[in-house]
Amino acid sequence: MTFLKSILFLFGFLWFCQFSAQQKYKDYSNILRSTNIYEIDAFLRDAHPDDPKRTVLKPRLIKMLKEYIKNAHPADQRVKDFQEKIALLRRRPSTRISFEEMNEIIRQKQIAKFKEELTKKTGNAAYVTKAYGIDAGAAATAGSKNFVDTETEEFTMLMTVNPIEHKNNTVKILNSLFDNDPNSKESIVMIENKSDCNIIMRIEGVGNTKYRLPIPAHSENTIVVAKGDYIFGSLVCGAEYSSQKTVQKAIIVSLGDSPTK
Repeated sequence: MTFLKSILFLFGFLWFCQFSAQQKYKDYSNILRSTNIYEIDAFLRDAHPDDPKRTVLKPRLIKMLKEYIKNAHPADQRVKDFQEKIALLRRRPSTRISFEEMNEIIRQKQIAKFKEELTKKTGNAAYVTKAYGIDAGAAATAGSKNFVDTETEEFTMLMTVNPIEHKNNTVKILNSLFDNDPNSKESIVMIENKSDCNIIMRIEGVGNTKYRLPIPAHSENTIVVAKGDYIFGSLVCGAEYSSQKTVQKAIIVSLGDSPTK
């Protein structure tokens, strides 16, 4: 009997120690002073959706993640993960992923794997990523005709290129199209804009690597970028699109599309 009591006491003590450790780990009383990326990320996942501290900590976390990416080495394995966190935070309160979303991510990865296998068999260097409503790693892009276009001036400026610059860009794209060298440091990105609005695709990589590509409504545009990990972001008829993508070969990103069309 005494032995049984000792066993029960031991289990109770271990449970209490584990519970205390968990409570200490989840103590967010000083979270507003935190400068730890992982601690703030954990708080945003655990906190109540209406917690007012979110309004302070969410933009702080995005700023910290972008600062880390800016100063990171191109081979840093955390860059891609942090880019995905930024893409998630831009369109939701935290980086928490539901069970259904995790299943969708796995499904999309399988689809990407099959596409890659088909690419190897057919010799086609391009693959397509769609943004219907919500897909893995992409934000909703449902259009609206009643939004206020805040990028008109910038879009017009980007579309107004001189003939020499246009010719140089065309030559660069053609060279990339016919370049089959796997060691090439650049690749083509084509953006298809199937929405009713003019858009600017912002492609942000490590450090100061940034590109802006204007795409008129119901049109497409192409750009040559350095291979690497990027955050693709745009406003599509007022709705924010944000997605992390790895560019190692030619890709096509289609926005404003509808799966029923």
